[in-house]
Amino acid sequence: MKILLGTHYLAKTGGTENYTYALAMELKRLGHDVEYFANVRGKTSSLLEEKGVPFMSGERYDLILANHTTVVEKLWTYGFIIQTCHGTLPELEQPSPYADAYVAVSPEVRQHLQSLGYEATVIPNGIDCRRFFPKRPVSQKLSSVLSLCHSDIANDFIERCCQRAGLKLIQCNKFKENVWEIEEVINECDLVIGLGRSAYDALACGRCVLVYDFREHYMNEFLGEGMLTPQNIEKAMSCNCTGKASRLKYDEEAFIAEMHKYSPELAAWGREYALKNLNIEKATGQYLDVYRNADIKACYGTYKAHLSNTLGEAHRELKAALCDKEQLQRQLQEQLAEQQRQATSLRTFCEAKSRKHLRAIRGLLWLCIALAVTLLAFVFIR
Repeated sequence: MKILLGTHYLAKTGGTENYTYALAMELKRLGHDVEYFANVRGKTSSLLEEKGVPFMSGERYDLILANHTTVVEKLWTYGFIIQTCHGTLPELEQPSPYADAYVAVSPEVRQHLQSLGYEATVIPNGIDCRRFFPKRPVSQKLSSVLSLCHSDIANDFIERCCQRAGLKLIQCNKFKENVWEIEEVINECDLVIGLGRSAYDALACGRCVLVYDFREHYMNEFLGEGMLTPQNIEKAMSCNCTGKASRLKYDEEAFIAEMHKYSPELAAWGREYALKNLNIEKATGQYLDVYRNADIKACYGTYKAHLSNTLGEAHRELKAALCDKEQLQRQLQEQLAEQQRQATSLRTFCEAKSRKHLRAIRGLLWLCIALAVTLLAFVFIR
């Protein structure tokens, strides 16, 4: 199939950017003709192009997988479009009425879409488990921690806890250290602390994961799910591992105790869980199933094709009308110029005639005066 991937922002690396890249690579691996579209291009779009995924060049696509409402509104006439909503609060993540089908990354997002009148299929963020995998074994005893938190306040708190526990800490905030090869950094540590896709990447790398952070744009407090385990993983994923499912809070003592729930067995379980539930291969298959199972696909495709043709015909008619208008304007301008030339000629002719008549009248007047003088002279002589 000819497939277009659309994302608002591909300038740097991040959750949605890595998801788009993973999806593109898997679709190419399956033999599909894949292109991408982005309103803002940069590092990630360049990486896609290096891997043979070009910028949008076609006028029709069998399937469009779009991430943001701004992208849907630009691409919806180009083919059957599935919008993926990654959150509930950001404006870009709100559902667009122009999409043909919707995917939510978690039950929480699906519930949000349902409250707005949209049905959605839940497909968790897919991870490329060939790229994200254990490159070295974890330690038998916890010795190193990686914080992928975005909050300076959270990172300061984690640093104090690691110092008290005698643990090595590495910090990698994507807004400060925008690292593409984040899997290399993850593999340097035993335990990873973060939210959302950071947690999934770490699970795929066979690391223990502690869900925790402070995100001002959607929560105004420190929240977490604690250490991910077989007992709490489904609850945590119901809110995309953002901490909103359990809303756990910690002081330093409790946080240190939570970190020490670490074990190599738990790390190994995380890798197996990611392979089974978060693999991009599974997610890609689910997207293709949404496309294949959409009952309205054919009628919407026909409608969009008709609309596209209608818009194209209207555009051509408008263009022709504009051309006719321009031609008519030129003709009017030529006629106006000709009328101005004729008016100028007529004015010149009239002025010449007026001068000639004036000379004739002056001559006649002088003749009359001469006759009158002659007649008076004749009278006086008599």
